[in-house]
Amino acid sequence: MKSLINSRRLLAVAFLTASLLNLYSQNKTNDTYVPEVGQRGKDVVWVPTPQVLVDTMLSIARVTPKDFVIDLGSGDGRTVITAAKRGAQAMGVEFNPDMVALSRRNAEQAGVTARAQFVEGDLFQADLSKATVITMFLLPEINLKLRPKLLDLKPGTRIVSNTFTMGEWEPDLEVNTPDNWNSWNTALLWIIPAKVEGSWKVGNDELNLTQEFQFVRGTFTSNGKTTAISDGRLNGSEIVFTVGNTKYMARVDGNNMRGTAANTSSKWDWVAVKK
Repeated sequence: MKSLINSRRLLAVAFLTASLLNLYSQNKTNDTYVPEVGQRGKDVVWVPTPQVLVDTMLSIARVTPKDFVIDLGSGDGRTVITAAKRGAQAMGVEFNPDMVALSRRNAEQAGVTARAQFVEGDLFQADLSKATVITMFLLPEINLKLRPKLLDLKPGTRIVSNTFTMGEWEPDLEVNTPDNWNSWNTALLWIIPAKVEGSWKVGNDELNLTQEFQFVRGTFTSNGKTTAISDGRLNGSEIVFTVGNTKYMARVDGNNMRGTAANTSSKWDWVAVKK
């Protein structure tokens, strides 16, 4: 009986030892996880953005400590970590749990865990409402799929992409880095425009606008005379356009615009209300 009990104890110890060794082996494997360039992901293969381009992307987006940066498909975390080093709050969304764990270790080594967080999730399901800057290195078809969701974000939100475009939505800025011509070297910036299409009442006058992303066209009717506007453009919530020899500038706030107009002889304030 005593030998049977001892045998059971030995088996239990052996089982516990094997379990601990297996757990240690798993943890060790996770701690030493090294991603391979070109490895498959849910939506794209993983290719890291060169650090010089990461820096350029964040620079053209003018990232400051006031920003909340979200990186879609954050990989090894380098963009999030770089944004956190600039003082911004930053979050990476990554589907691969091993990459998420690696990113967290990289952030800890960089000393930015207070400002850098990583979540395991689907980039199409991510809540982007807090973002003032969104960075990505995806594919054109994925950018197009995301585009409606991006265009519904708060005007002025900055979107930055490594290389890949948004279809017919032209970037507001395109910059090439000089140091890595044999690799990824193009940063593209879009600024989410306010929605201004429709009819606006400007005192006794009327402004009718059509909109294609950040570009604005339309007519201005005053005292029965209708004039086509020119040079219409949005920069986030800021709108500018010209009627004849008068330049109009304003800030859009929902169904209201308020700004100044000026020609060669005078300058005045103006207000518009959407009809």
